[in-house]
Amino acid sequence: MLKTTLRIASAIAAGAFALNAMAVDITGAGATFPYPIYAKWADAYKKASGNGLNYQSIGSGGGIKQITAKTVDFGASDMPLSADELSKAGLMQFPAVMGGVVPVYNLKDVKSGELKFTGELLAAIYNGKITKWSDPAIKALNPSAKLPDDAISVVHRSDGSGTTFVWTNYLSKTSADWKSSVGEGTSVKWATGVGGKGNEGVASYVQRINGAIGYVEYAYAKQNKLAFGSVKNKDGAFVAPEDDSFKAAAAGADWAKTPGMAVILTDQPGKASWPITSATFILMHKAQDKPEMAKEVLKFFDWSFKNGGAMAAELDYVPMPDAVVKLIQASWKSQIKDTAGKALY
Repeated sequence: MLKTTLRIASAIAAGAFALNAMAVDITGAGATFPYPIYAKWADAYKKASGNGLNYQSIGSGGGIKQITAKTVDFGASDMPLSADELSKAGLMQFPAVMGGVVPVYNLKDVKSGELKFTGELLAAIYNGKITKWSDPAIKALNPSAKLPDDAISVVHRSDGSGTTFVWTNYLSKTSADWKSSVGEGTSVKWATGVGGKGNEGVASYVQRINGAIGYVEYAYAKQNKLAFGSVKNKDGAFVAPEDDSFKAAAAGADWAKTPGMAVILTDQPGKASWPITSATFILMHKAQDKPEMAKEVLKFFDWSFKNGGAMAAELDYVPMPDAVVKLIQASWKSQIKDTAGKALY
């Protein structure tokens, strides 16, 4: 009886060891915008498959650098790379999920959702041309709000950031002055303000500084209970950030005809569209010298597309539509291969 028990225990231990030996942890780095959903997917995938994800939320600029240097299995960026940039680096990209960037503020007597902004107003604030909450331009849009005669403390990202790209891309589309004086990019020369690292850094500054304004991914605003405003969209409607307004902004996107699937969703038409909507992208090398790890990355995102939609919605992200997922899967088959040219998906 004792020998039988020992044999069973040994078999169980051997089985557990074998499972652990087979477990694989993939590595990724980059955008902070999708970090909440990647973390949620990773936890669920670990429970389902035994395989893990080590994702460094370091900003899109860092993610592009790390995947280019091949120090991670995939990079993540909210700023899509152009076809030329992808070709030069030997990379392919695909969208993983969509969401919104929102203006957030900290004003004692102004509740979340009470303030209205336009792109021109936000650009003037971030350009240092509107410096007080009592400015006539803010009052004109918000006549019933209890606006203090306090200085506006501008908060922006300090690191190379896809969220900054989305924000500055939107401001460039809505303000000619911003486009000519600052422009767009993952990193720009700010006229004013203090920088926070990551969406979490900006959220933390806005929480602590009375009179602050910043921009973060919507999930960070909700998780940190930050007040956020509505924004006037391309059709002239003031809309609130929410799942439906993000979906409305993405409704007309033509993923199939855009090189590298590099669709930019800011300032889209439609009365229900949130104007600062964005997809976030995954970057992988086309020629894989670690094919087994590449396969695991594809398995993770394949699983996430099939099983992670409800989780994405819970965090106020918009899952990629089924038709777009099919395009993504087709791109995996045609572009991601081992060094002998064999498809990995």
